[in-house]
Amino acid sequence: MAVLPDTVKKAWEEHSGPVVLTTVDKSGTPNAIYATCVGMYDDSTLVVADNYFDKTRKNILSGSKASILFITEDKTSYQVKGTIEFHDNGPIYDDMKRWNPEKHPGHAAATLTVEEVYSGSEKLA
Repeated sequence: MAVLPDTVKKAWEEHSGPVVLTTVDKSGTPNAIYATCVGMYDDSTLVVADNYFDKTRKNILSGSKASILFITEDKTSYQVKGTIEFHDNGPIYDDMKRWNPEKHPGHAAATLTVEEVYSGSEKLA
């Protein structure tokens, strides 16, 4: 498990617009979604609220790896790759329920555990 470099943590706090969460199904077919309800749980865990997942949920539950792509106001892009898990109870789920807007259901919290971090083609972690 890697941790997000300080520059990436700062960029995450200042990301612009939705992030792109990508998973793959059992046959390797990618599925990418925009996600606006996102947070950082700790230095090595990013969280996406499962408000309306369908294929994404199925992919996570089948053992998919994942990536999160985001961009900052100054148009610098970052990609975080790693293992993704599903939490429908416990401390990570409870934390997500605190910041996820009440208008969304927040069925579960998908956590991406950082394994690799890139800015463009440059590997940062």
